[in-house]
Amino acid sequence: MKMQGGDYDDQTLFLGEWGPFQRIVFFLLCCSIIPNGFTGLSIVFMGDTPSHHCHIPAHYNITVQWRNVCIPWEEYGGTIRLSRCTRYRLDLIKSYSDKGYEPWIDVNVSEIQQEVCKDGWEYDRQQYISTIVSEWDLVCADDWKTPMTSSVFFFGVLTGSFASGQMSDRFGRKIVLFSTMAVQTIFTLIQVFSPSWLWFCAFYFIVGMGQISNYVAAFILGMEILSPSVRILFGTLGVCLFFALGYMLLPLAAYLIRDWRMLQLALTLPGFLCIPLWWFIPESPRWLLSQGRVAEAEAILRDAARRNGVTAPEVIFEPIQQANQAEKIESHNICDLVKTNNIRSVTIVLCLVWTTLSIGYFALSLNTANLHGDSYLNCFLSAAIELPAYTVAWLMYRYWPRRMCLFLSLFQGGVVLLFIHLIPQHMSSIAITLEMLGKFGVTAAFAIVYAVTAELYPTVLRNTALGTCSMASRVGSISAPYFIYLGNYYRSLPYILIGTLSVLSGFLSLLLPESLGMPLPESINHMQTIPCCKRSERSKIYNLTSDKGDEDRPVETM
Repeated sequence: MKMQGGDYDDQTLFLGEWGPFQRIVFFLLCCSIIPNGFTGLSIVFMGDTPSHHCHIPAHYNITVQWRNVCIPWEEYGGTIRLSRCTRYRLDLIKSYSDKGYEPWIDVNVSEIQQEVCKDGWEYDRQQYISTIVSEWDLVCADDWKTPMTSSVFFFGVLTGSFASGQMSDRFGRKIVLFSTMAVQTIFTLIQVFSPSWLWFCAFYFIVGMGQISNYVAAFILGMEILSPSVRILFGTLGVCLFFALGYMLLPLAAYLIRDWRMLQLALTLPGFLCIPLWWFIPESPRWLLSQGRVAEAEAILRDAARRNGVTAPEVIFEPIQQANQAEKIESHNICDLVKTNNIRSVTIVLCLVWTTLSIGYFALSLNTANLHGDSYLNCFLSAAIELPAYTVAWLMYRYWPRRMCLFLSLFQGGVVLLFIHLIPQHMSSIAITLEMLGKFGVTAAFAIVYAVTAELYPTVLRNTALGTCSMASRVGSISAPYFIYLGNYYRSLPYILIGTLSVLSGFLSLLLPESLGMPLPESINHMQTIPCCKRSERSKIYNLTSDKGDEDRPVETM
C-alpha cells in the first residue's frame, strides 16, 4: 500500500500541526545544525595571519642598536610597518657591529643589502597564542597555503554535496545524517593532532564532506516530516537561526581560546552531544513510502500519533495503481535531474542562483577581516546580521509567492552592493553599512532558495537535487576568496561583480515555477512545470491534436 502522489499531507492531517512529536523533531534537527555554523568559518581565526617579521637568532652577537634596525620598514595599505618577509643581511650587520659602527651615524642602514627570512619568523602573540599560520610558517613564499586551506575545505564540501544527496535518496535520510555528523566530528577531533599543514588539509577535506552532507540531510528530513505550515518555519527560519547561532558562538569561543588546537578541540564537543539524537529523530516516512516500505512509514506515524495524544486511522495509506508503485520503487540518480525539459530547466536555473548566492555569502563573510575594528566583533556582527535576515525571509516566505521572495531578496542585496562604489573612501562607515545590508539580502535569499529547492523537487530526487545544487554552489564558495582578492586592484570591483550577479540571478529566479500552496511532489510527474516548458508542452499537445485531426479528416475525392 502506498499514498497517492500529493496526498501525503492530507493523509497525515490526523497528527495535527504542532504537537509534541513535531516540536521534538523541529528542535532536535535544528540543534544538529549548530556545529555547521562554526565548522566552515573557524578558519577565520585558526588561519589568521598575526603580525610577524624575520627572526634574528640570539647567536648573532650584535649590539642592541644594530639588532633594532635589522628589519627594514615598508609601506602597505597606506601605512608604514616592519617588513614581514625580508631583513638586512645579518653577516654585514654583524661585521659593522663588530667594528663598533653606529647605525645611521656611521652606516646608512637603508643601503644595506636585504635577504629573505632564512631563520624563520617571530610572530606577535598579543592576539593569538598560535594559529596554523604561525605554527607552520604559512607566510611570505608560502602565504598561498592559507587561502588554499579554505579552498580544500570547500572542495570537500563539493565532493560531499555530490555523494551525500544520492546516498540519502538511496539509503535514507537518517542514516546519512548521523553517519556524516560522525565523520565531521571525528575528523575535526583528529585535526587537533595534525603534524603538518598537509595532514591538516587532508582532514579538513573530509570535514567539509561531512559538514554539508549532514546539513542537507537534516534540512530534507525536517521538510519531509513536518506539516506544511511548520515546514516553512523550519526551512526558512529554524535551521537558519540555529546555523547563525553556531556562527555567533565562533567569535566568542575564539576570543576565549587563543590557541588553534584548543579552539578546534572545543568546537568538537557539540558534535559528541548530538549522539543521543539518534533515538529521538525518526526516518522520513515520505522516503520510506517512496521505497515501498509502507509498514515502516505507518509505524513511525502511529508512534507520532501516540506522542501527540491522537488516534491514527486503521489504514493510513490507501493502495494505488501498480504503475505508480513501479515508479516509486524505481531507482533514481543524478541523471534524472536532466531527464526532461522541465526538470532540466529547473535544475539549471537553481544551480546558477545557488552559485551566485554562495559567491555573495562567503565573499561578504570572509571580507569582515578587511573591515575596520576588532576582528572578533566584526565576525560577531557578520553573524548577527543574519538573524533579522532569516526572520524577514520567513515572513516573506509565509505570505508571498516563492518567486517574488527570491527575486526581491536577491535584487535588494545586489542593488545595495552596487551603490558601494559610489561612496567616497573616507566615508567607510556608510560603505560598511551598505555591505551589511547587502549581506542581509544575500543571506535572506540563501534561506529562501533552500526551501524553494525542496518544494520544487519530488521526494524520490529531493535530497539528490539539494545536494547537486549545493555542489554547484561550491564553485562559488571556492572562488569567493578570489572575488575579495580583486579588491587589491580596484577597491569596489568585488562589490560591482557580486552586485551584478545578484541582480541578474534575481531576474533569472522569476523563471522558476511557483510552489506556494502546492503539496510536495512525490514523483517526477508531479513536479510543477516551469513557464517556458508549459508553452512547449502546450505546443506539443496542439501539434499532436492537429495531426490527429488531419488523420481523422476524410479525404476529398474528385
